[in-house]
Amino acid sequence: MLDLEKFDLGDIAMALQDQTDYDYFHLVDPRTGEMGLWTRDGGIDGRNPLDLDDVDLTVIEPLPSSVWYQDMADFAAGLSDERAGERLSRALSGKGAFRRFKNELHDRYPHLVPVWNAFSDNRAKLRAVEWLADNTLIDEGSADRFAAEHPDPGLP
Repeated sequence: MLDLEKFDLGDIAMALQDQTDYDYFHLVDPRTGEMGLWTRDGGIDGRNPLDLDDVDLTVIEPLPSSVWYQDMADFAAGLSDERAGERLSRALSGKGAFRRFKNELHDRYPHLVPVWNAFSDNRAKLRAVEWLADNTLIDEGSADRFAAEHPDPGLP
């Protein structure tokens, strides 16, 4: 296991959010914490295709979109401005919720954009640390300490 500081939590969080497709996967080296990218056509180096089973790297499979959706719902529910919370909650109904939430936030409540960014970044990093612990790349104690030191930021 490595120290938590060896990992780029922002990169791991981005990989956990990446819902693009399965022609590529983000990887992490359990010996160094370095990130890599595997593509179906180019392997790891971009030139030599290889099977993912043939590498000594840990694949970061994206978390379901429902996990990230819940962050938006929690943010909207936690706002003290009831009108903003209701409008953002309504934006989450049906297909296209991510786009509508973002548009509503940026168009009607630009002052909440930095608050949302801090909230969602914190949640993403917490998930990255949880993923590292679940994959035994860091110890549970490190994950617990990180979680205790990084509660959700307060919402206005």
